[in-house]
Amino acid sequence: MSLSAPRRHRHAPRGFTLIEVMIVIVILGVLAALVVPRVMSRPDEARVVAARQDIASLMQALKLYKLDNRRYPTTEQGLGALVARPASAPVPDNWKPYVERLPTDPWGNAYQYLNPGINGEVDVMSLGADGRSGGEGFDADIGSWQP
Repeated sequence: MSLSAPRRHRHAPRGFTLIEVMIVIVILGVLAALVVPRVMSRPDEARVVAARQDIASLMQALKLYKLDNRRYPTTEQGLGALVARPASAPVPDNWKPYVERLPTDPWGNAYQYLNPGINGEVDVMSLGADGRSGGEGFDADIGSWQP
């Protein structure tokens, strides 16, 4: 006499229907349409904030330069005067390194410097994403005169 275990009926796992899959795809598409534009502009916003911070740091270094040497570097001496002692006149009396290295703007371009400035005693600026003067949005100039 053999005893056998009772048979259990196994049901095959049920898959998703085409309608269920299509509903999920439509929901994901709607979410992507709402979220992607907001996320895509974040890197550009972060670059603008980084440029503003760099400009503020450069302006602080320029103010220290002026305190030590009674004048800002000339336009010809440029921001390089914060890293290396200028050789051209007027040669600063009490020069010391004011920054370790000159940063480039978040788009890889050099910051611009004017003395005398158009918008202040001196101007430090980034030409924005397009690297050209003027522009709108993320292509707009970012300057030391802006809040």
